[in-house]
Amino acid sequence: MIRFPCPYLNAPVELTAERERHIAERHPDLLPEHRDQLAETLAAPDLVRRSARFGNARLFSRWYTDLKRGKHVVVVVVSEAKTSNRHWVITAYLTKTLAKGEVEWKRN
Repeated sequence: MIRFPCPYLNAPVELTAERERHIAERHPDLLPEHRDQLAETLAAPDLVRRSARFGNARLFSRWYTDLKRGKHVVVVVVSEAKTSNRHWVITAYLTKTLAKGEVEWKRN
């Protein structure tokens, strides 16, 4: 398991081996080659949105001009703040456009 610092959550975010395999299999354009961008997205996102599908999940995103001719890295983090303050990556992917969702925080 890898733990990434996430100042926004004021806690580390876990990436389990199983979730890393899932991302590498389903989104091979992101992992393993762009693990550093995944970490940067959690450390310094451009935007944090609430998931429209899962109430306890947030979508951290960051734009990279030099990544595949311009893409957002999106990292979906599930939180159990009420019980254990545990946060973990459920999935991550690259996209040209962001899905809709309630904006919780935006970089100025």
